[in-house]
Amino acid sequence: MSAVTLSSVSRWYGDVVAVNDVTMTIGPGITGLLGPNGAGKSTLISMMAGFLAPSAGTVELDGRAVWRHEDAYRHIGIVPETEAAYDVVTGATFVLANARLHGLADAAAAARRAIELVDMAAAADREIGTYSKGMKQRIKMASALVHDPAVLLLDEPFNGMDPRQRLHLMDLLTRLGTEGRTVLFSSHILEEVEEIAGTIEVVVAGRHAASGDFREIRRLMTERPHQYTVSSSDDRALAAAVVAEGAASAVELGETLRVQSSDQGRFVHVLPRLARDGGIRLFSVSPADESLESVFAYLVTR
Repeated sequence: MSAVTLSSVSRWYGDVVAVNDVTMTIGPGITGLLGPNGAGKSTLISMMAGFLAPSAGTVELDGRAVWRHEDAYRHIGIVPETEAAYDVVTGATFVLANARLHGLADAAAAARRAIELVDMAAAADREIGTYSKGMKQRIKMASALVHDPAVLLLDEPFNGMDPRQRLHLMDLLTRLGTEGRTVLFSSHILEEVEEIAGTIEVVVAGRHAASGDFREIRRLMTERPHQYTVSSSDDRALAAAVVAEGAASAVELGETLRVQSSDQGRFVHVLPRLARDGGIRLFSVSPADESLESVFAYLVTR
């Protein structure tokens, strides 16, 4: 199992700071890299892949610097966001060329396996220029997998894919993560990250804003009131009891009861007691702001 470690990493271009003092470790499993456009995600991935030198700090694969470390490249597979493929060659030729560049003993067999893995066997003999964007993404994925790398770095891999292709890639990434590979992917589609990533890393304006399970990150945001959707046998009476108890900073009564509380611990302790004392049946209590979308919005606007 391999891990990529960034220690106080910065990258600047003249007076422009793209990445600013980022420290993080990407280990086995699936990690989602999130951030607004221009946050520095692609720059970070390029440095992890050894394509770009840090201006300061170190990027290491299993304790060895990645930059100008040829052996490290043999353990890393990368899918860049740019369409880095030759339109006049077939998909099979493209993947085979990458297999040969890695010096694989049976490059042809490795290329076939990688192409089958991404469900591109039927189109492998077509020129890449005839592919849709989603198909180009998948043939790039085959190229990244052809040497069976321990680390996969994927920059917006779902771009241009239709729903079926997306589901197939999500299943593939889940399987690779379960096998113990280190998979990092950036995406602007939060549902995909929420569905398959065990860990998220959030970058905002070049800085590392948060790390970990997004639900746990939300719970640690103690300065942000927590929001809940409550369903009961008498929402109006329950809302009045919550307000009278001082257990909420705001209450909204509509089709459902929405409660905002600055003290999560007190609210979840007091609510069942208030319902019991009022003879009210509680049907459900659900956090209304623990989705990845909510957490991401909080982080990028604070």
